[in-house]
Amino acid sequence: MTTRRKPLFERLKQGLEEGIDHARGELSLRTITVPEAPPEIDGKTVAALRAQAEMSQAVFARMLNVSTKTVQSWEQGVRTPSDASRRLIQVFSQHPDVFSRMVGLPAITLKGVRIQDQPSGRRRIVVERSKKRTKATVNS
Repeated sequence: MTTRRKPLFERLKQGLEEGIDHARGELSLRTITVPEAPPEIDGKTVAALRAQAEMSQAVFARMLNVSTKTVQSWEQGVRTPSDASRRLIQVFSQHPDVFSRMVGLPAITLKGVRIQDQPSGRRRIVVERSKKRTKATVNS
């Protein structure tokens, strides 16, 4: 069963009448908050996130439901993750234990991963570099 759409004039008239009723306080309109866009992420950050999770490109790709070639192209800077992939990466970076268990992997803990506000008003996933100390050896 198909329903017919009202003619344009009737839809415009109804919209204007609702707007007038709202302005008079006779009608309250539902307000919807739109979620922010997923944070940006570059290839180096994808690689750092994956390395900190101690995952191969294949496992990381499988977790995000993309191909290994896709993860490789992200990390090489050839391509950037889609909005859907960026949202999944955001959830993984903020809740790695829940996300990893949800896809059937052991719980993972990530350190130094955060979402940073940028001057442009956008947000970016950032992975802090670990401060590993290395001993210098001198051969005599």
